[in-house]
Amino acid sequence: MLFGIHWDTSGTTLDFALSILPILLIGLKVTIEATIFGFVLALVLGLVLAILRSSRFRIVSWMAWFVIEFLRDTPLLVQLFFLFYVLPLYGVSLPALVIGIIGLGAQYSAYCAEVYRGGIEAIDRGQWEAAHALDLSRIMTYKDIILPQAIPRVIPALGTYLVAMIKDAPLLSAITVLDMMAASTIIGDQTYNYLVPLSIVGALFFISTLVASFLVHKLDRALPKTGIPMK
Repeated sequence: MLFGIHWDTSGTTLDFALSILPILLIGLKVTIEATIFGFVLALVLGLVLAILRSSRFRIVSWMAWFVIEFLRDTPLLVQLFFLFYVLPLYGVSLPALVIGIIGLGAQYSAYCAEVYRGGIEAIDRGQWEAAHALDLSRIMTYKDIILPQAIPRVIPALGTYLVAMIKDAPLLSAITVLDMMAASTIIGDQTYNYLVPLSIVGALFFISTLVASFLVHKLDRALPKTGIPMK
């Protein structure tokens, strides 16, 4: 029994699969929540890091570079273990799912930052010069001129990282997050039947990544490559 739901091991393989499907769907909900909130965090933090990385102040740019490289070059599992096991030693105790979201978001913010930076640097230098000639502040230049042009160009690359994040979400089971991968493992341990739950989990991941790819494709086609119109 898991999530208060019993499964049927006495019937056919189909009966067993149908009995555990509700459990795995609850785990899928946890996986989707971790992915969505983690990706939103990665998009926001990644944009901040990209802007800091492009700063005219060398110390700010260097610090942003160091953070990006540190997050990108250390394994996600190590970062999750650090957040989950080390932070409580200093009085910071958070739910496992929140830790997982922070870990996913922080890790992928480094990748998103480089994607954003590539999009920002692709903007013609004349756009910056025109903004300077109009005496626009750097914040207004980013908000009204640079980002509306840069973001549509990087949607496909950001979508690739969304799909990658979905596939990395099972790592959260290592810090006790009861996602569908953890649920399938528990079912396998108790029934000695790993084939059925893992097969269902594989199918659910496949469907999830297909849906994510489709939505990213639709968004990419909907946004004009010349820039998002600003009102």
